[in-house]
Amino acid sequence: MKHINWGPLEGYIEQMMEKHHIVGAAVAVADRQRVIYAKGFGVRDLETRDLVTPETIFGCASVSKSFTAMAIMQLAGQGMLSVDDPVIRHLPEFRLAGMEDMSAVTIRHLLSHTTGLPPMKRREEIIDLEEHLEYIASAEYELLGPPGEYFSYCNDTFLLNGLIIQRKSGQLYRRYMTQHILDAAGMHRSTYNLEELPKMGNVSTPYSYNRKTHTHDKQAWPTLGTYEVGGGVRSCVLDLMKYGQIYLNEGKTHDGKQIAPAHGLREMWNSPMYAIDRSTYYHLGLKVTPNYAGTGVTLVEHSGGQPGVSSNFGFVPEKGITAAVLTNVDGVPAGAIWLAAVNTVLGLPLDTQRSVEVDCGASPEELAKFAGFYECDEGGKVDLYMDGDILKLRMEDLEFEVKASDHRTLFYDDMGQQRVLRFYFREEASKPWAVLAGSRMLRRKQ
Repeated sequence: MKHINWGPLEGYIEQMMEKHHIVGAAVAVADRQRVIYAKGFGVRDLETRDLVTPETIFGCASVSKSFTAMAIMQLAGQGMLSVDDPVIRHLPEFRLAGMEDMSAVTIRHLLSHTTGLPPMKRREEIIDLEEHLEYIASAEYELLGPPGEYFSYCNDTFLLNGLIIQRKSGQLYRRYMTQHILDAAGMHRSTYNLEELPKMGNVSTPYSYNRKTHTHDKQAWPTLGTYEVGGGVRSCVLDLMKYGQIYLNEGKTHDGKQIAPAHGLREMWNSPMYAIDRSTYYHLGLKVTPNYAGTGVTLVEHSGGQPGVSSNFGFVPEKGITAAVLTNVDGVPAGAIWLAAVNTVLGLPLDTQRSVEVDCGASPEELAKFAGFYECDEGGKVDLYMDGDILKLRMEDLEFEVKASDHRTLFYDDMGQQRVLRFYFREEASKPWAVLAGSRMLRRKQ
């Protein structure tokens, strides 16, 4: 690989950390065989002022979803299941309220967030995956549509992949994942177990930035319960390089150990399935941007967010490049830093984006049809309102001007990135009934 000047990237990271109040971050990039860049920025703890290193452990949050998908592909490779199996073949008790034909829901739907179940209220006190089956069956909700019609993040159905792994392997989910993914890949500074963190040392302290007091509030590591299936990995960027190399080396680790079948892993990001925005799709535990910036290469990635965690991991299969960004503050643009690192390797301008929405010049009357309050049971909210002739978005204590790029798509700028809102209309309805905000479908309430 030609010489890479990392200086501009490091300057960009430092600017982003100052602008967005990021306490500590770690960044790493690897090719198929070795780590070509790894560096810590800032501190892992504001009290001790200990510096972040590439070995510092952070939360990975939803980056963990691809780990679970890889485990499903391991079992598929052993003939224990197929991603196109009906879920009830492996979980006969599985029920969705309002769905008559449960055989229509497949493991593929679980992995791709397309079961039709909207985001649900989180029940992190549930620690038994079997009990979570009961919660899904008995909770009150209205399905978005039949399986496969809509993409909408739903941690509650995704975690059922963990129960399938548990039943097919005969091991507790966490034990299976530790033995067959983390340990097998040599990821010895990675764990699902919070009790192990103090013993490992060089662990980040999670923070949330309080915009009102302009201070960082320390956060407890979330216990997650059954949601560890989609968000429980704590790791360092060097371990994530080992993990990424498995995808790029036909399912083998850096030392030649076969972890999962190559064709199964490729299926996790090939043949894009469900559109998130104009250029990016969600597949099986991974987000895919084909023909990135017209270069012919594919971005395969996943982001993550929890209290005190913002993360992004992914790879470029055509170039054999893996990259990871881990931070110890929630709500910060780890994805923008990750993309800048990838752009550096690809020789693109640092600010090259996955896609660019362009204002179509919608009239105030056309913009007004989007105005309304949208929410889901998990807590996501979007409040759109007209301020004179301008459409604005109110989110927590922030406000953004919103523009339209076509008759069903709005966009706004946030932390140096375009955020896209995709709206859904019923036939002949003048106003949308739902919006896909980020990755969650929110219903119109007023």
